[in-house]
Amino acid sequence: MRDAAPETVYLKDYKPFGYVVDSVHLTFDLAPNATRVTSRIAFSPNPEAEDRTFFLFGEKLKLIRATIDGKDITPEITPEGLTAAAPDAPFIWEAEVEIDPAGNTALEGLYMSNGMYCTQCEAEGFRKITYYPDRPDVMSVFTVRINGDLPVLLSNGNPTGQGEGWAEWHDPWPKPSYLFALVAGDLVATEDSFPTISGQEVALKLWVRPGDEHKTAFGMEALKKSMKWDEDSYGREYDLKVFNIVAVDDFNMGAMENKGLNIFNSSCVLASPDTSTDMNFERIEAIIAHEYFHNWTGDRITCRDWFQLCLKEGLTVFRDSQFTADMRSAPVKRIHDVIDLRTRQFPEDNGPLSHPVRPESFQEINNFYTATVYEKGAEVIGMLKRLVGDAAYAEALDLYFARHDGQACTIEDWLKVFEDVTGRDLTQFKRWYSQSGTPRVKVTEDWADGTYTLSFEQTTLPTPGQPEKLPQVLPIAVGLIGPNGDELLETTVLEMTEAKQSFSFDGLPARPVPSILRGFSAPVILERESTNSERAFLLAHDTDPFNRWEAGRALAQDTLLKMATGTTDPDADYLDGLRALMRDETLDPAYRALMLGLPGQAELAGLLADRGVTPDPMAIWQAVEHLRDAQAQALGPLLEELYEANQVTDPYQPDAEQSGKRALAGALLRLITRRDGGARASALYAAADNMTLTLTALSCLLQAGQGGAELAAFYDKWKDDRLVIDKWFMLQIAEAAPERAVSVAQALTEHPDFNWRNPNRFRAVFGALSANHAGFHDATGAGYQLLADWLIRLDPLNPQTTARMCTAFQTWKRYDPARQAKIAVELDRIATTPDLSRDTSEMISRIRGA
Repeated sequence: MRDAAPETVYLKDYKPFGYVVDSVHLTFDLAPNATRVTSRIAFSPNPEAEDRTFFLFGEKLKLIRATIDGKDITPEITPEGLTAAAPDAPFIWEAEVEIDPAGNTALEGLYMSNGMYCTQCEAEGFRKITYYPDRPDVMSVFTVRINGDLPVLLSNGNPTGQGEGWAEWHDPWPKPSYLFALVAGDLVATEDSFPTISGQEVALKLWVRPGDEHKTAFGMEALKKSMKWDEDSYGREYDLKVFNIVAVDDFNMGAMENKGLNIFNSSCVLASPDTSTDMNFERIEAIIAHEYFHNWTGDRITCRDWFQLCLKEGLTVFRDSQFTADMRSAPVKRIHDVIDLRTRQFPEDNGPLSHPVRPESFQEINNFYTATVYEKGAEVIGMLKRLVGDAAYAEALDLYFARHDGQACTIEDWLKVFEDVTGRDLTQFKRWYSQSGTPRVKVTEDWADGTYTLSFEQTTLPTPGQPEKLPQVLPIAVGLIGPNGDELLETTVLEMTEAKQSFSFDGLPARPVPSILRGFSAPVILERESTNSERAFLLAHDTDPFNRWEAGRALAQDTLLKMATGTTDPDADYLDGLRALMRDETLDPAYRALMLGLPGQAELAGLLADRGVTPDPMAIWQAVEHLRDAQAQALGPLLEELYEANQVTDPYQPDAEQSGKRALAGALLRLITRRDGGARASALYAAADNMTLTLTALSCLLQAGQGGAELAAFYDKWKDDRLVIDKWFMLQIAEAAPERAVSVAQALTEHPDFNWRNPNRFRAVFGALSANHAGFHDATGAGYQLLADWLIRLDPLNPQTTARMCTAFQTWKRYDPARQAKIAVELDRIATTPDLSRDTSEMISRIRGA
């Protein structure tokens, strides 16, 4: 285990490596417990570096030999790497090391998954393969030879030779070591091809374990759509002869964009109607697009250091959101993105784990693969595009690719291309990268003599290490709606740059109702006094799809917060508006399904805490249940009418049209089940011919306290499909009543199929438990104790997954003293565990506020 209290790394201390890597040649002699890796690396002095110290990172490596220009040397070795005397001139470094892939349970570096060799090198996994300057600003051309007795031997780039027991690969594009990849196993490929815009025919291969071939067709089509979209929308053409994707069962992340050899968690690429839901299909399409888009925004242009992680991830998340919006419903995609942002990133931004989009320091970089870097990073890109306009954005991106191809860049490089194209000074905008926390925007208004004035005041609360905040640049998209529902002002973007700023609109015939922050034009918390009658008006008349949804959500949110504090029954305006929306056939079914949704219980807890009210998880759960009952009662016979109208009779397709209908029908069925006790859900389960309908029905039955027989039958049918059984584990905990959630989770950890070493299975249980808000926060503290027990058990084997699961505790200080005390006990117990990994140690320390 690495040092649990390492030195902090600071952005301000960046210095270039003392040597340039001109070329890399690696030879792998594969053996499960004793793989030999021979590296032959051409180094030359870096004229831009002052420090010529020759230090190569390396962890858990057994050095067999090392030479410089053919002469044996004896380097100084530490647990972090080695140091040797090196000439101040070009030289050849050779080293042979031995590693143990089968014993690598951390799934970082070269490891084994069900007999398959696999790599994961981002962020710092390559140093577990061989000694190397494992940093993203060191880029080189790689040639790889793999010797092994497995039939498929893959690496980055283009194949240059193969024979019995060997294969060679060459990647002509310089890359950092974190993008290196190797896969070797008994695999089969689904093959296709893609003609690029310049006429190059690219061979496409999606590699899976035998038996999974029937789950590859959708992924292959998603890849081809992504390649075409990137050509059409960004002018980016693929640049190798082959593009390989491999599905791996044991993988800490969703997927990895290694140049020409993308490695995917099986759950993020394998799909079939029998085993995958509509949401699985949409997620797979988006992840395949994301990793493919990295070919340019991440691979061809990478980040200079890990502090610049948002440079590749924020931009690529923004691009994959654009792609999904084009492939499916843009309003629905935007709403889903904002729900995710509020659910995951806002709590992070406003709690002990808060950090800027570009952090200033870290101890363990794996802990900064966060919603702030990814999702808030994407929001920053969206704001920039909104401010400069579509044409200037496109011109700036063209300049970015032309100017920085083959380079490791910084946020400054990124913003400079926009300054050069537009002539704007983006110094203040850059604060979005350096300042943590979610800005709060308070809005007041004035009306006099046909002039309507909106006044904004922005504040950002102190966050760890940043007590003082400066004003941000905020693009605030606004529309004005007249009293008759007519639009007096179409969407206009107001650019706020001061702490307080007002904007006036003259010549209006009547006092308007403002529609503020259309399309969620900036990632802020909007604070404005409003009435439920005004929200109902916007729900009926707003022309902006996002703000129309937002009005309905605000109505639901307001009534839930009141119900959670025991003051009122459901609001009549909300229920009346909901009935009207459900009858509006002009609205996308997926959009109407979102309208039936309610704010998450954790989100409601955060809103109560913001208002100075200590949230009671059980009271929040009861309020949500009460409002769902009220929805079912208010919609009455309309539920059955709409349910029948949204049945899909055509053969299954995971497209936007069919998925939208199934989403609405599923949301309606959850309400119908509250009226009929599960009769309709039971019939659907018996008739279902795809996984979306099957899980919808089973979820409704479990919600109604039924489904035992169906649950057993589901397991018997799918017990040999590991991805479907992940769903089986997750669903039982997600649908458990609060008083049963912990006991259900505990029982499932004792199930023979609970392979806790597999990240997907571990997350299926404990991700579902932490998401069952009232269940996890059961007043006994049993949920906290169970999760802590398993985090302590997992940490020695897989620190990355452990550290990420620790975020379940990040909002602990919003709850009552008794719950806080119970959580503090578990945090202390984790923190004092002997030999705790530095991944988990850093996370727990930050969560505790130390």
